Amino acid sequence: MNVVECDVPPGSMLSREVIEHAYFRDSYRAPLSRRELDIVDVFFGIFAHHPLWMKLLLIVRNKVASLAGLDAPTTSEVLNVEIKDRYVVGEKIGVWPIFSLSEDEVVAGRNNKHMDFRLSVLKVPDGDRTSVVVSTICTVHSLSGKLYLFFVVPFHRYGVQKLMANAIAAGRL
Repeated sequence: MNVVECDVPPGSMLSREVIEHAYFRDSYRAPLSRRELDIVDVFFGIFAHHPLWMKLLLIVRNKVASLAGLDAPTTSEVLNVEIKDRYVVGEKIGVWPIFSLSEDEVVAGRNNKHMDFRLSVLKVPDGDRTSVVVSTICTVHSLSGKLYLFFVVPFHRYGVQKLMANAIAAGRL
């Protein structure tokens, strides 16, 4: 169940300039044993299976964000992940709008007044194997964005690695 921290892969659709100037960024790589999965299946293999404790934390965070006037997913979106047959840029995948989509990568995220973030899920060749790399990039616009990340980053780092490890253990990747 190897999930390792890495750099954002050079083949990502994430902008190099945004990556280099990001206030926060991280990436995690894991082996993909099911190469036949398309990128949407890989995305949902990771992000459609939150443990209950994580769903509850997300619901509380989203309620607080909504009260602060920020665009945040609803409780229904967190609890009832909608999986469609087909996705296009501009639609939501899970709880986030899609900014770009290719055969090997989906970039989703959200723009808010305190910060913008992008989440990339990318299939990459890894020697004679294929891996999946999940990258998060945050650009802050205010002190409240920095404060938000100060509290959220430890949960984020643990959560992404846990979701990826769980997906591997369950055979979804």
